[in-house]
Amino acid sequence: MDTELARTFLTVAATGNFVVAASRLHVTQSTVSARIHTLETALGARLFHRGRNGAELTPAGKRFLRHAKHLVRTVEQARHDVGLPQGFHDVLTLSGRIALWEGFLPHWVAWMREAAPDVSLRLEIGFEADIMQGLIEGTVDIGVMYTPTSRTGLVVEPLFDETLLLVTSDLARGWPDEGYIHIDWGPEFHAQFSDHHPDAPTPALVANIGWLGVQQLLIYGGSGYFPQRLVRAYIEAGQLWRVPHAPQFKLPAWMVFPRDSDNATLKSALDGLRTLAREEQART
Repeated sequence: MDTELARTFLTVAATGNFVVAASRLHVTQSTVSARIHTLETALGARLFHRGRNGAELTPAGKRFLRHAKHLVRTVEQARHDVGLPQGFHDVLTLSGRIALWEGFLPHWVAWMREAAPDVSLRLEIGFEADIMQGLIEGTVDIGVMYTPTSRTGLVVEPLFDETLLLVTSDLARGWPDEGYIHIDWGPEFHAQFSDHHPDAPTPALVANIGWLGVQQLLIYGGSGYFPQRLVRAYIEAGQLWRVPHAPQFKLPAWMVFPRDSDNATLKSALDGLRTLAREEQART
């Protein structure tokens, strides 16, 4: 299947409008319509309901969405793997949670640039489900995350324990705090939080990214649980404070990789992560 058709389908699905999709793709609306018609003919199914309000995915279109994403991503990965820049002999893809890209994984990138300067790196941000899927499909070489799942053929190895601290923008706010923002650090955190704060009211603010929560606190005030790595500098600068007598929780960080791979590049990358993880653990 022509990946241009899949890209066009994804753009229409994302915008919900053939005209807007054409603008983003820098083609005419008739070209977009023709591509979608060709795709529908090839699949033998109608992918969009067209109406005054735009284009809406049909049940068949919703089912094809996952396949289109996978198709485009696979082709992009293939181009990256095959079309290595001159002077590079191998490529490695690492996908990790955004919180682990704060202050930890960038050090690994620097480590790799020195230890394996002839290896091209593909760096991604993802959530556990997508990272695990990439590992299963082979489009991701290493996943770094908080709540991995066990899968045949994959190794799940502990890296280090994050220390989650309850911090506030203003000690006078007290706690419980109406401005508390609850970050989804996974089921282990939820269990620990519920055990230690059984009477805490349902939070009005919930986020799935720690960075977003930190920005909320710095700009608008409030409180929340965050890895010590993320808030250490803000505490030292007097922008955030630890909530007195609040319990701290442990959040394990893990790396996941193929079990049977004998790739030297992968082994070097894993050694780098282990080295940096030991250094990170020593700082806590």
